[in-house]
Amino acid sequence: MAKKVRIGIVGTGFAGRFHVESMRQVHGVDIQIAGVTSLREESRVAFGAKHGIPVFPDVRSMLGSVDAVDICSPPYAHHEAMEQAAAAGVHIICEKPLTGYFGPEGCGDEYRGDRDSKAAMLDRVVGRLRSLSEIIRRAGVSFGYAENFVYAPAIQKEREIVEKTGAQILRMTGEESHNGSGSPVYGIWRFQGGGSLMGKICHPLSAMLYLKRVEGLARGGKPIRPKTVTARTEQITRLPAYRDMGFIRTEYHDTEDHGWMHVTFEDGTVADAISGEIVLGGIYNYVEIFANNHRTRCNLSPVDILETFNPRGSQFADVYTVEKISTKEGWTSISPDENITLGYIPEMQDFLACISQGKKPQSDFELAADTISAIYAAYLSDERRGAEVAIPLA
Repeated sequence: MAKKVRIGIVGTGFAGRFHVESMRQVHGVDIQIAGVTSLREESRVAFGAKHGIPVFPDVRSMLGSVDAVDICSPPYAHHEAMEQAAAAGVHIICEKPLTGYFGPEGCGDEYRGDRDSKAAMLDRVVGRLRSLSEIIRRAGVSFGYAENFVYAPAIQKEREIVEKTGAQILRMTGEESHNGSGSPVYGIWRFQGGGSLMGKICHPLSAMLYLKRVEGLARGGKPIRPKTVTARTEQITRLPAYRDMGFIRTEYHDTEDHGWMHVTFEDGTVADAISGEIVLGGIYNYVEIFANNHRTRCNLSPVDILETFNPRGSQFADVYTVEKISTKEGWTSISPDENITLGYIPEMQDFLACISQGKKPQSDFELAADTISAIYAAYLSDERRGAEVAIPLA
């Protein structure tokens, strides 16, 4: 029998805002946003006042008042919040990336993740993933990995095609890129756990890993998982020859601003993912699938359902158009509702329904762990100048 779900929000930044907006569009599930907390008091108080949500000083104090937590805090804070929630028997929704390596305990600005051993990072991260997996299993709580690409209507339609036609996916390509994050701590490894691979490539990568899982389950009852990766990363905006025209973010402490991954799956098929902070024109998101019986291009952003010409940018001062767009003049391809086309509302619909009904979400811990393992194996490949590296599965 379905039950009411009380949710606590952890983190009040960009993700916290659109998660709350999306939860309030969920239907058929009795939910209550029963609490919010964040590291900074002024942020959580302001967020609670704006959205009409009770405020708590920390995660632990909120756990007795909620059935589930939605973790939207910076990546370095995810692990502790997940452990606390699981120990209290509270269900978990966690924003990407799941976890990572953030340097030695107590490190400061002197830490340089780009110079640290990637083999040691990979070992540490895989150990952490295995520990989390066991903690969640023993607690018996639901886990939803908030990877919106998985729930984008375009990706879900491709899921249906794969399931109903018995397709074999032969290769895939995918990308998320734009002109740089607005977060002041983005570009600092000890807060983010990496650069473009962690912050951007995780999106198309997870979607492609998901579709191979779908294929394996549909045709053989067993997911097809990633096996090896080859990768390179770059620091393009820090090249001596880079010419800064002011349109692309350049403030990066110790992370890459461009990356590429070539993943081989257990069945020998492949996927290529690209990410970067050096792309103008708004956020650029797509996944393309080449199968033995069809071909699909999933355009998540931009989309052409609505195209608007604006001769004067100031006219649209109060009109939201496209994420990360740098100008509102001229022609713009606008999504009427990015919360739907980018999968934010559908992911919350699945997570909250699964918590209420005791079911397993489509985007679960295994997908989250495979994504993070593949990314840190990619960092090791890059350190070895593109050598193929096995992806250890948690």
